[in-house]
Amino acid sequence: MSNPNILVVDDAMDMRIYLKTLVKGMGYEPVVVRDGTEGLAAVAEKPIALILLDIMMPGEGGIIMYRALRQNEKLKHIPVLIHSAVPERLFFHYMAMEARSGHSLTPPDAYFEKPADPVRLKETIRSVMGGRDNHPTPEGPELE
Repeated sequence: MSNPNILVVDDAMDMRIYLKTLVKGMGYEPVVVRDGTEGLAAVAEKPIALILLDIMMPGEGGIIMYRALRQNEKLKHIPVLIHSAVPERLFFHYMAMEARSGHSLTPPDAYFEKPADPVRLKETIRSVMGGRDNHPTPEGPELE
């Protein structure tokens, strides 16, 4: 059985490497992409258990990807943790403006301003993923 996939969507290479290492160290399989277009393609290609999403990216940014995820019946169940340099209050202000114009979206499962505290980020990933890391239980010698 393979480990659950966690999609990392960030245009900054250092953040992609950092988040990939964090996710892999927790026992999950990181799927790493550079923008929202690649992110939506990755979600279409393989099952994704959780998404770590940046907001400010060139091209198809995180807002466009987030909206597409939340409006798609097949994808809106995927938990999204936003990890962005955009201050949280500005993101939620944007969400409020969208709601006033009749385009309300459900809020993300968590929001982290960069750089996120790695302990808090891992705790949130654990919580969303069922309360534990995904390391297999070590097997002892078989008893005969």
